[in-house]
Amino acid sequence: MQKSIKTSTFATQFLYRVMRNILVLFLVACLFASCGEYNNIQKTADYEYKYEVAKACFVKGEYTKAATLFGELLAVMKGTIRAEESLYLLAMSEYLGGDWEISSSYFKKYYQSYPKGRYVEHARYYAGKALFDGTTDPRLDQANTLYAIEEFQNFLDYYPYTSLKNQTQEMIFALQDKLVEKEYGTAKLYYDLGTYVGNCSYGDSNYEACIVTAENALRDFPYANAARRESFAILILRAKYRLAQQSVEEKRLERYRDAIDEYYGFVNEHPESKYMEEARRIFASADKIVKNSK
Repeated sequence: MQKSIKTSTFATQFLYRVMRNILVLFLVACLFASCGEYNNIQKTADYEYKYEVAKACFVKGEYTKAATLFGELLAVMKGTIRAEESLYLLAMSEYLGGDWEISSSYFKKYYQSYPKGRYVEHARYYAGKALFDGTTDPRLDQANTLYAIEEFQNFLDYYPYTSLKNQTQEMIFALQDKLVEKEYGTAKLYYDLGTYVGNCSYGDSNYEACIVTAENALRDFPYANAARRESFAILILRAKYRLAQQSVEEKRLERYRDAIDEYYGFVNEHPESKYMEEARRIFASADKIVKNSK
């Protein structure tokens, strides 16, 4: 008899869950239809209804509508249990809609407002992911690249054992590579400008600017891959040789010696370099000038 009662109770509970799920699906279907009455929904004072419609629009993929509704709900639901989820879904709506900077700012607002919130781990992750997705070509401004790295590093500091650790680290490496490419592009531009004096900022020489930029990049980005470090190294050697060539008499020999020293450093660090023949030509020319001066 006891077993029969337990079986009956289980069946009742199972049936209740099934009916509840059917009811939920029915309501969501109705709300999907309501998304078409968007203007009326915006005007309604029934905020619980607007909240449910906003979620339905989000599920349906109507992220612009969902973001607008969640944004309208933030102020009126402040202090309620709905406010936290509204802010998170607003951020996610903006993210899925492709507005990277805005979504990142909302994710940041979420984890600052709800440091122990239900979605705080993902909010910290997406604050960086949104900026990562919106980063620009290395030739353009990289401010968001720096912000994304900062957000990701803070995320890993807070959640060192997160399941998202590996992919976060991979994105940090990709962002750092982008910064390296930005610096290489800048150094190469200085070198290509050569003796043009219209923009000089380092000792009135683009070659000096090239050297300083490349040396700073090698110091600031020790994780740069071997091929890029090699590119920086040959660029520095070229620039030092060209700088010596254009120098005034009292600085010329000193700068040729500096180029020779750079050559030895280059050979030591990149003994199999594809630029070795060029490096040897630079060395031979600089060494000949220094020896002939004695």
